[in-house]
Amino acid sequence: MHGPSLLLGVALMLAGSVYPPLMTDAQGRADHGLALLLLWAMCAGLVRGVGFVPRFWLWRALFSGWSSLLALLAFVLLKFLR
Repeated sequence: MHGPSLLLGVALMLAGSVYPPLMTDAQGRADHGLALLLLWAMCAGLVRGVGFVPRFWLWRALFSGWSSLLALLAFVLLKFLR
């Protein structure tokens, strides 16, 4: 699952850099919850995508490809269903 995770991480990095309003609320203010979820999805995708698998079970769970997808799903639900 390295390739899709790396692709997801790079895509999220580019999306957040090119279009920062992804991480804002309806009034245009920074939404730290959205930013946290988007950056968590990006970091988990990049960590797993380069092939690094942490030894400690908690870090392994937080930086897995599945947690990246879960964080991205939570981001989409909060951003577009609010």
